[in-house]
Amino acid sequence: MLEFLTNKYVRFAIAAIVYILVVIWIGNFWFLAGLLIIYDIYISRKVNWTFWKKRGKKNSAFIEWLDALIFAVIAVTLINIFLFQNYRIPTGSMEKSLLIGDHLFVSKVAYGPRMPNTPIAFPFTQNTMPLTRGKSWLDIVHWPYKRLAGLGKVKIGDPVVFNFPAGDTVVIEEQATSYYEIVRRTARELFSRDIYAGTTSGTWENYIDKARREIKGRFNIIYRPVDRRDNYVKRCLGLPGDTIFIEDGNVFINGKMFPELKTQQITYAVQTNGTTINPKAFERLGISRSDFQYFVGSVYYLPLTKENAEKIRKFSNVKSVQPVIAHKGEFAPHIFPYKSNLRWNEDNFGPLWIPKKGSTVNIDTSNIMLYERIIDVYEDNDLKIEGDDIFINGQKATTYTFKMDYYWMMGDNRHNSADSRYWGFVPEDHIVGKPKFIWLSIDKESKGFKKIRWNRFFIRVR
Repeated sequence: MLEFLTNKYVRFAIAAIVYILVVIWIGNFWFLAGLLIIYDIYISRKVNWTFWKKRGKKNSAFIEWLDALIFAVIAVTLINIFLFQNYRIPTGSMEKSLLIGDHLFVSKVAYGPRMPNTPIAFPFTQNTMPLTRGKSWLDIVHWPYKRLAGLGKVKIGDPVVFNFPAGDTVVIEEQATSYYEIVRRTARELFSRDIYAGTTSGTWENYIDKARREIKGRFNIIYRPVDRRDNYVKRCLGLPGDTIFIEDGNVFINGKMFPELKTQQITYAVQTNGTTINPKAFERLGISRSDFQYFVGSVYYLPLTKENAEKIRKFSNVKSVQPVIAHKGEFAPHIFPYKSNLRWNEDNFGPLWIPKKGSTVNIDTSNIMLYERIIDVYEDNDLKIEGDDIFINGQKATTYTFKMDYYWMMGDNRHNSADSRYWGFVPEDHIVGKPKFIWLSIDKESKGFKKIRWNRFFIRVR
């Protein structure tokens, strides 16, 4: 059997069959030309494809190590593109479902892997070089969006890893905040300054333009293609064609309330009798130091699950535990689509219809702000609004047909999650994969062996 497998024709046949199956999966039959290379590697051996090694001669230990390293880099890169990838939780937006420092096994085949938009890039980097902090990819080759066949589709309640939709434009000096939020924040500051000086002039769009110019003059700004935008993980609470509605923090999907998860958190105001709560008590409840928002007078503001809120309510020095919920009709300028006439906030939002591929909607100046970024950016059209008229690619438009499916993503730590409430829809071409299980978990707040959360190893992500 061993001799059979070492036969060069048998090895060529196995490699060729595997390669042909991969080409069929990819769907680009130009890649079949690669069979000539496989034939030469196993049969004709005319070209030394591993040119760093000498054929038929003993190579130095350095060359052997280099050969092994090159093979490992190529193999892991292909695995990361087509099969699975590691993802580390950097923020608490999914606590207590996922914790800061959890390392996830993210399946690419769950929803189908994407062909990379920028295939020429430094290995194992998302968008930044390790030492120089410059961009880690080249724009010489740019492939259009293409998703291969997968094992299933995104479902309601799925935790999903995706590229940050608003991460196309990035302020290098303030990467933790969306460029578009920085623009809106700067515009509000300019407007407030003019009100104070009594010199307000122009429309809100004028202030947005002023803010863009000011940011461009003060900071370094770069563009990132879809596959080089930062990775986020949230829970899918809306599929294409669904209608999302949030009332007093409760999420309704097509009129039905999404059941509250045991690990779901919101902010609570915990009022004591003036004394502090023992940090050990918080530690026993799994409330980390990073959870503390602030302590004002005799009140703690903490993200808590319902279970933890009930336990804290029983502390002898706690007088009350109340959820902090934004009032209906209270406009939050940082909430999508940033229009004061809608009066939406993070706890009272919508109803909002989620675009579905092939669906057509009527558009006018009363609803264009909901779909403006989809039409102009995600689906690459030239959108212009002149008075009451909307022009798409130079043609006056009253309807629009969507080219892609879109999703609604929210974090389980509802009041500490930058999610779809803040920047809108997630396009299908931004979906990366589905986290399956936690393979490593590191607690930065602990020391020594306590840094490793052994009890979280190989826990399934739900």
